[in-house]
Amino acid sequence: MATKKYSDKAQDKVGKVMKEFKEGKLKSGSGDKVTSRKQAIAIGISEAKEEGLKVPKQKKSK
Repeated sequence: MATKKYSDKAQDKVGKVMKEFKEGKLKSGSGDKVTSRKQAIAIGISEAKEEGLKVPKQKKSK
């Protein structure tokens, strides 16, 4: 079994953000409506990091 990358609370946070995205209520920092699924996940991870939750570091591409 693989170890978890995200804590349960971090997963909950990303889930809440994705729900907002699906309802069309999620807005970016500039106030525009988010239309990209990847951007919505990035916002959820960012908010989880701000709260000090366990989130893995971003992979660096070569």
